[in-house]
Amino acid sequence: MRMNHSALLCLPALCLPLAAQDASPAEAETLVKEAIAFAKANGKEAAIKEITKLGGKFHRHGGELYVFIYDMDGKVVAHGQGASKIGVNQIHAKDPDGVEFVKERVQLAKTKGKGWHDYKYVNPVSQKKEPKTSYIEVWDNLIFGAGIYKK
Repeated sequence: MRMNHSALLCLPALCLPLAAQDASPAEAETLVKEAIAFAKANGKEAAIKEITKLGGKFHRHGGELYVFIYDMDGKVVAHGQGASKIGVNQIHAKDPDGVEFVKERVQLAKTKGKGWHDYKYVNPVSQKKEPKTSYIEVWDNLIFGAGIYKK
């Protein structure tokens, strides 16, 4: 009896999507640009709704990569971790090291309009405080961002 080995050669490719893959900086930046494009095409309210919808089109890697939107005063406009954060002014929020990361985010937005910044945040998958870096970009006086956890 002769075995067909070609099916075995495809097995790694089939299993790859099942393996845990970390989000990349390029993926975070692309997700922010996609969210801005969505807002431009569908309006701010539709973007806010879609970004806040758990498991929506702006959630990746099992919820570990998601989009957030802040206004220029540090108030949450939309957040991929859920609607409970919306409307909360986070300008003085501190990470575990005492860094006012939202204040840094707003300052970066006001001075450069886009870029990366580092802080620590609770990973929604591991539930642990982990080092994170987020890409932010300003559109229509709102700060759109997405971050990756540094492993």
